[in-house]
Amino acid sequence: MNNDHLQSAAFLAKSLSDGNRLKILLLVSGGRKSVSAIVEELDLSQPLVSHHLKELKRSLLVKVEREGPFIYYELADSRILDVLQTLGEVASDLLSARKTF
Repeated sequence: MNNDHLQSAAFLAKSLSDGNRLKILLLVSGGRKSVSAIVEELDLSQPLVSHHLKELKRSLLVKVEREGPFIYYELADSRILDVLQTLGEVASDLLSARKTF
């Protein structure tokens, strides 16, 4: 990997470093959702969801589509789910082997 690759990976990793963002990504992976639907399904505040969606949009992890007064979000690339799956497996393996914190 060259430096540009590593910088890009770090940029995405930072965007994935929040549990609420991960929940939002999983939710919109099932199809496009409005902000209000995300708020309702995840039981988070609207300002918090909007903040995280802004970060996910900035990092190109979600696509945004406007229909009239509504804005919908969906996963930008299905490979993101593969990344999340792999990260979860690695984290689980590493944590299960850890004896102290």
